[in-house]
Amino acid sequence: MRVTPRRVAICELLAASDEHPTAAMIYEELKPRFSSLSLATVYNTLDALVGLGVVNVLGHAGDDKVHYDADTEPHVNLACISCSRIIDIPSEHVTHLDSEITAASGYKLLGARVLYYGLCPDCQKKQKKATRK
Repeated sequence: MRVTPRRVAICELLAASDEHPTAAMIYEELKPRFSSLSLATVYNTLDALVGLGVVNVLGHAGDDKVHYDADTEPHVNLACISCSRIIDIPSEHVTHLDSEITAASGYKLLGARVLYYGLCPDCQKKQKKATRK
């Protein structure tokens, strides 16, 4: 894969973000800087990064859109099914699980994803307010 300014920008955006963007979010963020950027370039770059094990695919967060995570260190992702926000929670249990899986299987793990779904505290508050009315 050729290193291009657009691909470098995609990598930089992912590395600097604490959010879990979709391909469309990345495209919208970078399009003003790169008028020739295509959504296909974003998807192809993301697919290559996933294949290398440097980006994880999280799937949808209640919004039917695929989200990506550049943090490949063991952690838990929490996705709100109402607002689609995804946050990272460090967990040493996930680290121990990686070691256990490697020892039991002989696999060289390239990444993992632990994704929990639920309602974030803000959406819980909104839901309680709505039921009071």
